[in-house]
Amino acid sequence: MLGDITLGVTVLLGASVQRLAGIGFALVAVPALVLLLGASDGVALANLASASISVIGLTQSGAWGAIRLRSMLPLLAAAACTVPLGAWVAARLPEPELLVGIGVLITLAVTAVLRGVTFPSLKGRGGAIAAGAASGFMNSSAGVGGPALTLYALNAGWTVTEFVPNAQLYGVLVNGLSITTKGLPHLTPTSWLTATTTLALGTALGTILAPRIPEPRARTLVLTLALLGGATILTKGALTW
Repeated sequence: MLGDITLGVTVLLGASVQRLAGIGFALVAVPALVLLLGASDGVALANLASASISVIGLTQSGAWGAIRLRSMLPLLAAAACTVPLGAWVAARLPEPELLVGIGVLITLAVTAVLRGVTFPSLKGRGGAIAAGAASGFMNSSAGVGGPALTLYALNAGWTVTEFVPNAQLYGVLVNGLSITTKGLPHLTPTSWLTATTTLALGTALGTILAPRIPEPRARTLVLTLALLGGATILTKGALTW
């Protein structure tokens, strides 16, 4: 009972954040989901939930008109190449080492952005390919592909309004590919019901809050979540090494 309550609260918070900021479900939810369900099922549920929320977001009025397809194609193509690699590595590398490595990369990258450091290499087609490759690998291996995509968008000068629908398109395709590669999570019927219900409630809550939160706060929220997620993953990996 307590486990399903914790699962529900985790999914509710993660869904609200992702609907609000375009990314964030995995950064908020993966640490708790991994503890509740194990690494494999926790990451798989994060992939599935992120994809579902992104599908809902793309049905909103005006979402498709804001898609930067020319910019997104290199990101998506690069991610499609590294998603299978991330799944392969995650299945073979000891979990502590994998989590420490990903946690270090996320924490350093987001800290640099928060301190005003830019990454000129993450601009243009080459930057899109690099960000997409990193994001695809991290998405399938640990469920946290959002920070690399965020760093690319920030260096490309995207506003939050531009970022959210493009992140949703990315989330549908890359998380869908991750699920196809690894399979669905193994949950009890009660857990499936809890996750589905709270996912819908959290998405509705995020939709209500989105117009009420100014862009600078939303941008700070995205970066803060990415930093917290990286630190949490790093800490978990270090403690279980």
